[in-house]
Amino acid sequence: MAKNKSRRGLLIGFGVSGLLVLTHGLTEGMRWQMIPVYAMTLIPIAIFAVRYRKPKEEEKKAARTRVILITALAALYSSAAVALPVLLPVFTFEKPAGPYKIGTVSYHWKDDRREETHTPDAGDKRELMVQIWYPANMNAKGKTASYVSHGDIFADGYGKALHLPKLLFTSIGMVKTHAIEKAELSDKEPAYPVLVFSHSLNGTKNQNTFEVEQLASQGYIVVGIDHTYRSTTSVFPDGRVVNFVPQEGNTVAYLDKINGEWVEDAKFVVDQIERLAKNDPDARFTNRMDLENMGMFGHSFGGATAVQMLMADSRIKAAINMDGGLYGELRIPAEGLGKPFLMFSADDTLSGTKNMSDENIASQGTTREDLTKFFDETLARYKDITVGGNYWIKMKAMKHMGFSDMYLISPVFEKMEGVEVRKAHRLINEYSLDFFNHYLKQKPFNLLEQTIGEHQGFTLEKG
Repeated sequence: MAKNKSRRGLLIGFGVSGLLVLTHGLTEGMRWQMIPVYAMTLIPIAIFAVRYRKPKEEEKKAARTRVILITALAALYSSAAVALPVLLPVFTFEKPAGPYKIGTVSYHWKDDRREETHTPDAGDKRELMVQIWYPANMNAKGKTASYVSHGDIFADGYGKALHLPKLLFTSIGMVKTHAIEKAELSDKEPAYPVLVFSHSLNGTKNQNTFEVEQLASQGYIVVGIDHTYRSTTSVFPDGRVVNFVPQEGNTVAYLDKINGEWVEDAKFVVDQIERLAKNDPDARFTNRMDLENMGMFGHSFGGATAVQMLMADSRIKAAINMDGGLYGELRIPAEGLGKPFLMFSADDTLSGTKNMSDENIASQGTTREDLTKFFDETLARYKDITVGGNYWIKMKAMKHMGFSDMYLISPVFEKMEGVEVRKAHRLINEYSLDFFNHYLKQKPFNLLEQTIGEHQGFTLEKG
């Protein structure tokens, strides 16, 4: 009788576990990282659910062996069940600190003036996917946008980009943002300044969601561009998928050349922004975009694009470059940019090849001599960054990809690179907001002028 009660208790316990797993699946979604948990729950239920048969005398020894094996397997499964969701979590973004909720909407824009040079077919035109984040009304309700629009496709794209198994990135499709799809634009202000965002080579328009959501919550309309064929993955409304096309070289001259396409992308997007501001078919942005106060920011190659736009396009009034080499047709003049500019750099980037092992360099298909020449040529262009009163933040214990969402995907990345990514993101957000607030909203500085000099986590220089 006592044994029957014990078995019933175990069945009840496993039944409760099954209900908890089912609840998790309905709320977060079923994912492969949780397979050990599913197995630990379902297998014992199946074993205990079958009709109990008292073992014969000769089977008792074998039964004890099975108990040992099952215990060992349970320990292994338990370790995996704990480790996999921790190492490959469905990560979250910090709650936006601003007074606005966030709305988001996506567009597919075609530039009929430009031929698409990445396809063999004559007559193909340049097409871009663009996502806009904006301040929404506080009573806005609706579906919360996913981090990526097509989880399986983007997992494949990230796997190819990083040369890692696709399975490691399947949780990306389950990540949620704070943005509400197609929410109504907030009526708190008559118009909002516009910021254009450009991603890194092999990045995406939403790769800095940690940053764009914070800026949108503070009263900015942020327009993110997917630079087709140079982004990780672009998915068009008709189902076409375009993955990253590797660059054909890694010289400064080559990067200068291909940056021209990104600058043309950005100019076209600004043209489209002007059309939306004049006559939005959905009536969301009509007369609600403050085009007299338009800025741009970007990471890596997108940061280089932001600087080129600051010099080439009078519509861009201020810009931020996050750890991007100053590639492109134009050079910062010896007398300075003559426009507000903030540069972020990782100390690891500024060190060039000093902290790189021979094995790391060899894995990139180059030599220390060639890579040192590349860095020397790139960093030589930084000498006039702060001339004319502009700002340069050099972040300590920072790596290049820490300026994006990448290290949020797994704490393994963060530990391997030695970056406190949440702390770094807060610093980037605080100083980016202070910069744009001053130059696009005419607010007094809260940080930039007050913290010039050496600090524990960064150095701030001003020309």
